[in-house]
Amino acid sequence: MPALDEAVTGCRACPRLVAWREEVGRVRRRAYADQTYWARPVPGFGPQDAPLAVVGLAPAAHGGNRTGRMFTGDPSGDVLYAALHAVGLASRPTAVDRADGLELYGVRITAPVHCAPPDNRPTTQERNTCRPWLAREFRLLRPTLRAVLVLGGFGWQALLPVLADAGWLLPRPRPAFGHAAHVTLRAAEGDAVLHLFASYHPSQRNISTRTLTPAMLRDVLHTAAVTAGLPAAD
Repeated sequence: MPALDEAVTGCRACPRLVAWREEVGRVRRRAYADQTYWARPVPGFGPQDAPLAVVGLAPAAHGGNRTGRMFTGDPSGDVLYAALHAVGLASRPTAVDRADGLELYGVRITAPVHCAPPDNRPTTQERNTCRPWLAREFRLLRPTLRAVLVLGGFGWQALLPVLADAGWLLPRPRPAFGHAAHVTLRAAEGDAVLHLFASYHPSQRNISTRTLTPAMLRDVLHTAAVTAGLPAAD
């Protein structure tokens, strides 16, 4: 996994995303004008033997693209890491930068697109170009992975073909995204199972409109953690 994470950070496969992430790193937001932006693809974060994976969308332009760590330094991350800490899966409720000492317990956070996209909207081609990174990450996680929590419909649609290609049997029709959705997948060979959960994305818009509340996120995260065999706190 460390070798994969290192390889991800050097990817330049999508010209539009490369240009955007680097431009954001040069121009910067006024609040971060004195900081040096990461401005590269952002690797996954968390232990390589995690029984639970959390899948988002892509790094935020002034969040992960600035700090170099998934969901770190932006409003979505503030909500997610507070929930992870409340459930007992993170050592602290905030994520500021890569050197803040934050640790995750039994959970790994990743995304189907590793570069910050303009307007938080990767194209279908960019999603597909980035897919092999997610596929390799899930292959490495497979020996210990028991559950996945997907944040948002984009991540849900991106992950399903990755799981199918990895040998998990998807029901027909393919399961629809919805908050608190839960699908149990069985392996094509052997008797392994994988539990797939869904939550609305903790975007600033979803939180401000109360489409998703912190309590809703904590509840589904707690269910996914317990299903994965983790000692989650109530």
